[in-house]
Amino acid sequence: MNTMAEAGLQTQQRSSQDGRETSLWSSGFGMKLEAVTPFLGKYRPFVGRCCQTCTPKSWESLFHRSIMDLGFCNVILVKEDNTRFRGWLVRRLCYFLWSLEQHIPPCQDASQKIMESTGVRNVISGRAPGGAGEGPVPSHVKKEVQRILGHIQAPPRPFLLRLSSWALLRFLNRLFLNVQLYRGQVKMVHKAAQAGSPLVFLSTHKSVLDGILLPFVLLSQGVGVLRVAWDPRTCSPILRALLKKLGGLFLPPEANLSLDSPEGVLARAVVHATVEQLLASRQPLLIFLEEPPGVRGPRLSTLGLSWLGLVVQAVQAGIVPDALLVPVAVTYDLVPEAPHDACHALAPLGLWTGLLAVLRSLRRWGCSRRVCVRVHLAQPFSLQEYTINARSCWGSRQTLEQLLQPIVLGQCTVVPDTEKEQEWTPVTGPLLALRQEDQLLVRRLSWHVLNASVASSAVMSTAIMATLLLFKHQKGVFLSQLLGEFSWLTEETLLRGFDVGFSGQLRCLLQHTLSLLRPHVALLRIQQGDLLVVPRPGPGLTSLARLSAELLPTFLSEAVGACAVRGLLAGRVPPEGPWELQGIELLSQKELHCQILLLLHLLPQDLLLLQPCQSSYCYCQEVLDRLIQCGLLVAEETPGSQPACDTGRQRLSAKLLWKLTGDSTDSDSDDFEQTEGRYFRLSQQSRCPDFFLFLCRLLSPVLKAFAQAATFLHRGHLPDTESGYAEQLFQFLQATAQEEGLFECADPNLAISAIWTFRDLGVLQQMPGPTGPMLHLSQAFASRESQEKLGQFIRQFICS
Repeated sequence: MNTMAEAGLQTQQRSSQDGRETSLWSSGFGMKLEAVTPFLGKYRPFVGRCCQTCTPKSWESLFHRSIMDLGFCNVILVKEDNTRFRGWLVRRLCYFLWSLEQHIPPCQDASQKIMESTGVRNVISGRAPGGAGEGPVPSHVKKEVQRILGHIQAPPRPFLLRLSSWALLRFLNRLFLNVQLYRGQVKMVHKAAQAGSPLVFLSTHKSVLDGILLPFVLLSQGVGVLRVAWDPRTCSPILRALLKKLGGLFLPPEANLSLDSPEGVLARAVVHATVEQLLASRQPLLIFLEEPPGVRGPRLSTLGLSWLGLVVQAVQAGIVPDALLVPVAVTYDLVPEAPHDACHALAPLGLWTGLLAVLRSLRRWGCSRRVCVRVHLAQPFSLQEYTINARSCWGSRQTLEQLLQPIVLGQCTVVPDTEKEQEWTPVTGPLLALRQEDQLLVRRLSWHVLNASVASSAVMSTAIMATLLLFKHQKGVFLSQLLGEFSWLTEETLLRGFDVGFSGQLRCLLQHTLSLLRPHVALLRIQQGDLLVVPRPGPGLTSLARLSAELLPTFLSEAVGACAVRGLLAGRVPPEGPWELQGIELLSQKELHCQILLLLHLLPQDLLLLQPCQSSYCYCQEVLDRLIQCGLLVAEETPGSQPACDTGRQRLSAKLLWKLTGDSTDSDSDDFEQTEGRYFRLSQQSRCPDFFLFLCRLLSPVLKAFAQAATFLHRGHLPDTESGYAEQLFQFLQATAQEEGLFECADPNLAISAIWTFRDLGVLQQMPGPTGPMLHLSQAFASRESQEKLGQFIRQFICS
C-alpha cells in the first residue's frame, strides 16, 4: 500500500506539470468483466415494510407477496406506447399527448365550506362584537378569513398542471438518466387507496427538486394531484402564487403567533379547517419531515411537524375515521443542487431565479453528468392503529445530562437502564395548540416514519464509491482493486436487507460513478496500464464524507458495535497493538451491552434514527447479534460454564423466557445479570481486522468532530450566541483539517450537532442575555481536568 501511495503521489506531481492526468473515457479498463454479482436485478431485497410492533394489522393487510415479483419502471421514459395513438407524428408529440391524457380530477373551490366549518365559526363568533352566533359572518372578518385562505392555497388549475407535466417531462429527461420506481410499491399504495382513507405522504428532503418531482411521479402513476406543503421561506411571492395553482400549500405567518394572539387563533383555525377539508375530500397530501437541504439545524422540520400535527388532530377529532401514512424517500446519485451555505439555502427562490437555476443546471450537468434517481414508497400504515398501539411503548426517559455526565466525570460507573430524551426541533406554530401528550405523539411518529423512509431508501453507487475512497483508500487505490471492493460492498449492502439503486455491468457502472465524482477524485494512469484513483484533498474529502453518510444506516449497528468494542479494549490493549493481541482479551456480554449503551447515549438521535418503539436494551442486543453474524465476535466457553449451544439442559424458571419486543420493564436488568457469564473474543479470521477498522471509520467523522469540540472548549470565546459559537467551532474544525487532514470533520452541521450534544450533556448552558440566549461553559466542566475527561471519554470510541 505504501509503494502504491508513493507511486500515486509522484504521478500526481508529474501530472500537474505535463498534463498526464488522464480521463476515464480515453484510458479504458483493459479487462473484460461480467455483471457485478447474481444479486443485481435478481435477488433484490424487498424494502419498506411497516413496523410490525406498532401497526401489525397494516403490516399484514396492505401487503401481498405477489408484488415482490414486479419490476421497476422508468417514470420519465414516455414513448408512443404510453399514449392511445400511433404514428410518426405521435412519436414526436408523445410528451404532449401523454400530458393531455393524465387523469386530473376536478378540484372545487372549498372556501365556502372552510368558512362554515365549526372551528372557524367558533373563532369568528368570539371575535365578533356581541358574538356572531349563528348569524351572518361580518364582512371584515370574512375578508380576513379569505385573505388567510388565499395565503394557504388556491384551486389547482388543470391546464397549468398539464402544461407543467409536459415541461417537467422534458426537463427531467435532460437532467436525469432515469427516475426509477418500483411497481410493487406503487401497487401497495393503490391497494391502500381503495380502503377509502386519505393518503398522507411523509417524505425525506434531499433536494428542492423533491417538491416538483414527487407530485409528477405520483400523478403519472394515477395517485392523483398531490397537495404539497411547501416552506414559505424558500419561495418568493410570485413563485408561491404559481405553486398554489399547481396544488401547493403554505402555512400563513400568523399561524406561528402566540396562543393568546387573536390573529394567530384565527389563522390556525383556518389552517385546521383547510386540512380537514383536504382529508375529507380524499386529496393526497405531501409533507416533508426533514428541513430543506443546506439548512443548519435539527433534522426534523418544524414546518413538517406542524402539518403532521394538523393531520393527527383531524383524525382524533373524527373528521375522517383514519388516514394512511406513506413514508417516501428520493435518492440521487448526486443532488443536482446542494447549497451548503445556510444564507443561500434560506434565500427565497423567485420565479426568474428558478428559471435561471434550471438553465444553469442543464448547462452544468448536460449529457456527461446526468444522474440516476430512485423514488421509494414504503408500505402505508394506519394512523389510527399507530396512535392506539404506540402509546403502550412509551416509558420513562432521562436527559443526556442525567445519563452520561456522572459517567464522564468519573462520579459513577453504572449505566442507567433508561431511555434518552433528546429533542432538538422547537415546538412552534399549530403544534403548540396540541396537548403535551399529542405533541409527543407527533414527534415520535415523525421519528418512526423517518426511520422507515431511510430504511427503504436505496444506496446509490456514488455513496458506495465515496465510502471506499474515504474510509479505505484515502491515499489512492488501483482501479483493478477498486472493482472487486465495489462488488464486495454492494453484496454486503444487499445481504443486510438494503436495496441498491443501480444494476448492470461493473465496468459501465464504475465509469458512470467516477465521472460523477470527477471533481473530487483524480484518475492517474501508471506505467502498468492500470488507473490510480486518488481522492483530491481538501473540500473534495468533505464532499465524499457527505456522500458516504448515505451508506451509514446500512452498517450503523455494526459500526456502533465496533466502536463500542474499541472503547472496551482502549484501557486494556494499545490501539496500535497487533490484532492477535486484541483477540486474546475476553469481552463479557454485560460489558459490551454497557459500552454500546454509552455510545448510543452519546450519538445524536438525528444520526441514529432509532424507532421510538424499540428500547435501548433491544437495540444493544441487536448490535451484538450483528457483530456475531458478521463474524467479528465469536463465543468463548469459560471453564465450568454451560456451553452456549446446549439448550437441552436449561431449567425453566418461574419467569417467562420471552417478553414483548420493546418491553422496557425491570426484567431488562435481570437479563443483564443472566448474561454476565457469557464471553466473546474478536475473531482471528484474516478479513476481520480490515473490516473492523472499516466499521469504526464509518462513525469517525462524527466522533472526531465531537472530540475536536471538546478540545476547543478552553480555546473558544464564551459567552457567545449559539450561532456565533458554532461559527467559532467550524473555523477551528477547518483549521484542524488543514493541519491534520481531517477534512471529513469540517462540516458546519457536525459543529452544530456537537454544540447541541454538549448542551444536552451539561457541558454548555444556555442563559438569557441582553441580545438573546447566550451559551456559557457550565461549572461542572470549567476546569481543564473535566474537559480532558470529556475528550478521553469520546476518544475511546475512535479507532485511528
